[in-house]
Amino acid sequence: MPAPAVDPRLLRAFLAVAEELHFTRAATRLYVAQQALSRDIRRLERELGTELFVRTTRQVTLTPEGERLLPYARRVLDAQDELLAAFGQARPLLADLNSPGLATGRRVLHRARALVPDLELMARYESGLTYAAAEVLAGRLDASFGRFAGLPPALRAGLDQQPVRYEPMALLLPEDHRLASLEAVPLSALAGETVYAGAGNPRTPEWTDLAHRLFDGRDIRVAPPVPLAVGDEEFQRIMARTGHPILAVVDFPALPGTVRRPLVDPVPLSPVSLVWRQGLTHPGLDALRRASAEVAAAEGWLRRPVDGWIPAKDAEVMRARN
Repeated sequence: MPAPAVDPRLLRAFLAVAEELHFTRAATRLYVAQQALSRDIRRLERELGTELFVRTTRQVTLTPEGERLLPYARRVLDAQDELLAAFGQARPLLADLNSPGLATGRRVLHRARALVPDLELMARYESGLTYAAAEVLAGRLDASFGRFAGLPPALRAGLDQQPVRYEPMALLLPEDHRLASLEAVPLSALAGETVYAGAGNPRTPEWTDLAHRLFDGRDIRVAPPVPLAVGDEEFQRIMARTGHPILAVVDFPALPGTVRRPLVDPVPLSPVSLVWRQGLTHPGLDALRRASAEVAAAEGWLRRPVDGWIPAKDAEVMRARN
């Protein structure tokens, strides 16, 4: 008698609950009612003849059998996605662009959409690569952009990357700041200043680390943590209260009441890579990788300036072309 087949829909339900450990969040993620999700989990448990979750009024955890199923479920669903993609039925690809104000990921995504107009490539905005990388590993995102060398080794171990850009760094200065009248700000002119670089933001420690490396030995301080602001309006309000210059990149839009000035002597570079989960197969990822290479070549994004500054470990990562 043949063994019963497991419906991939039930495995997607299982994977969502296993990753969220919360039925309501998992149901929201799958766009289904919580009751329907619970029914699917119970059906999968009946078909496999085992309990997959321990449910209490306060938490949801995986049973040992649930832990054992998890890698198999991921492999089956990845294979299904690959099969559907081969016949033009790929699921939407979710690409994190960090922030709506950053141009690098947005330009790559626009080019990728032009390359594969029949696919759905959807933008997400998760603020920083450290947070987005964890979401990529969990399967809630497919790709992101940012400083790969700034990720913890445990995150990097499950990811692949493709260098995209050496992005020159800049400052957002209050309009009345002593350096606002300059067309470009030499790093030496920042001696004695305190500069905001996202300290305390759990989503962006890779950016704060880059700032510390840049400012080390130059008598420039990284501003202490401020209340974590959600949304452009709140961020602008908090930054206006502190009056600190903000470390940014040259394409970042100036905030109201600020001017953007490039940093020079040397030109500090923010290394940007396209990052995705190892083993991911999706035509949208293929399009993103091709678009990254095309835009980088057309714009000279991977030509490092003679006077460019970058940490040694970042330079090594950016030379590793996948």
